[in-house]
Amino acid sequence: MAIRYPNGKKYVPTTTNSAVKPASISFSNRGKTLEDELNESNEYYNSRGLAVIHKKPVPIQIVNVRYPARSAAVITEAYFKTASTTDYNGVWQGKYVDFEAKETKNKTSFPLQNIHDHQVEHMSQVHEQGGIAFMIIRFSMLDRYFIIPFEQFHEKWTRMLTGGRKSMTLAEIEDMSVEIQPGYHPRLDYLRALPGIVQETTGERIERQES
Repeated sequence: MAIRYPNGKKYVPTTTNSAVKPASISFSNRGKTLEDELNESNEYYNSRGLAVIHKKPVPIQIVNVRYPARSAAVITEAYFKTASTTDYNGVWQGKYVDFEAKETKNKTSFPLQNIHDHQVEHMSQVHEQGGIAFMIIRFSMLDRYFIIPFEQFHEKWTRMLTGGRKSMTLAEIEDMSVEIQPGYHPRLDYLRALPGIVQETTGERIERQES
């Protein structure tokens, strides 16, 4: 079943597109989005009892459905019922995990306009309640992945709100985040970064489980 806009066109999550793909980029993960990679990683974690984390469903109101065949249904008109919060949430070692995942084709910075106010507010509430909130950012042209703890991200968000720059530079992200290298199983082992985030935020030590 496909979810489509009222004009019938398929809904595709937007990404920034301010750079041209270089010929030297690795083709090992060609065609996969960050969402694909995270969904595969989460399936791996769940199958091995390491964590239960899923992508949140998009809250939509279905208006019209077309049936091109008896066994097929296509949603041709639908509306977002409420503003979505973050992309993923779940439980890891008894702790609530909540994060937003974004990718950009920029090679030197990440535009903060890619994040919405209500998403930042949601992560702030999770953080205040003792949950683990963070960002995962993929620089698709560089094939680099970063996990940014909410506290560090919020500093740059506040800087923008008070008249500062409207992006985080790659150098800033390198300094305040944990970079993860893509692998095979799981594709993105982001759980490896969580013990360090918890210890830095609360002082609690958590032994890392092997994937």
